[in-house]
Amino acid sequence: MPGFEVFGEEERKQVNDVLESGVLMRYGFDNMRNGHWKAKEFEAAFAKRMDSTYCQLVSSGTSALTVSLAAAGIGAGDEVIMPTFTFVASFESIMMLGAVPVLVDIDDTLTLDPAAVEAAITSRTRCVMPVHMCGSMADLKALKSICDAHDLLLIEDACQAIGGTFEGKPLGSYGDLGCFSFDYVKTITCGEGGGIITNNKEYAIRCDQYQDHGHDHIGNDRGAEKHPHLGYNFRISELNAAVGIAQLAKIDDILALQKKNYTIMREALTELDGVTFRRVPEGGVENYSFLNFFLPSEDLAQKAHKALAQAGVDACFYWYENHWHYINSWEHLRDLNSLGRLPAEIRDQIQDLSNADFSKSDAWMSRAISSLVKIGWTDDQVRERALKMKEVLSEILKTVYTL
Repeated sequence: MPGFEVFGEEERKQVNDVLESGVLMRYGFDNMRNGHWKAKEFEAAFAKRMDSTYCQLVSSGTSALTVSLAAAGIGAGDEVIMPTFTFVASFESIMMLGAVPVLVDIDDTLTLDPAAVEAAITSRTRCVMPVHMCGSMADLKALKSICDAHDLLLIEDACQAIGGTFEGKPLGSYGDLGCFSFDYVKTITCGEGGGIITNNKEYAIRCDQYQDHGHDHIGNDRGAEKHPHLGYNFRISELNAAVGIAQLAKIDDILALQKKNYTIMREALTELDGVTFRRVPEGGVENYSFLNFFLPSEDLAQKAHKALAQAGVDACFYWYENHWHYINSWEHLRDLNSLGRLPAEIRDQIQDLSNADFSKSDAWMSRAISSLVKIGWTDDQVRERALKMKEVLSEILKTVYTL
């Protein structure tokens, strides 16, 4: 991770197909395309790779979440349960539809705690949105059981975990809908883009329509198409989809490299007393894009993160103090700082995030460090990094453990 590390002739060829035709939009201009329909081609290939019947490409992972929620009928006043550790897009996509994000604690998977989810369910709850952060998944079996018992939707945000599996199924295909990001720093990238998968034909039709202003896409005359319902413009371009076709063909090689590099680093840190690793739910297989581990305390995690940076070990993240990914830094959400007036349903229903108790999440996040797993490293570079990480952490831990 990320896919841009393996850009090459394959991506250039696909993009040149589009540039030579001059048709950058995914719809219309049939006679000019020279037979190239990059978005359609990517959708078919991605659905097949994800063991799903339908795929809808969109402009970003954020828009994938918004479109999937809208397609499932989520709207004003509906509550969507989401984790405290995610990207800001999770609550942005919910609130865009007038729905209400309900934030709950994570556990040692660094994803939704099923017990916290069940405790947060109200008469207004319509959906549970697990976010498979940093390459690994939520406890999907437990969450699916909760959703079934309460007649709730399960929408997977698999934007950071493409290629991972749970009980043999690709992440994103376990719930009612699954969402992916193909932005510039994802495991495979389109530069900008996102995707939605589902086995539900009605949801697929709604996704297709909603992402393109409500067009029904029936017939060959775009100007004559009807609009069954309102929509927005969340279309992907042919240029972005073209890059995605080439990247998708490389995904198995990318995942294999990630696993190899991840394993080298993990084996080095496994030897250290005081270092533990995030729990992967039984039946789950990570995509190995991040190595996620815990130190014994917040103080030691902060010291370790600083020391790793000083030692030249880049791309290590201490999410607890990160502005994009953890609730501690989401002042704009806590204070509802919006450029426009928010719907009354959000203003009246949203939990008091300034006084909410997320100490269980804090207990995990304050001790967690994530190392990005790059695919451009040579074997020597990976082993050097693993050794340096081990040396740095050994030094930090020696105040607590005899190593």
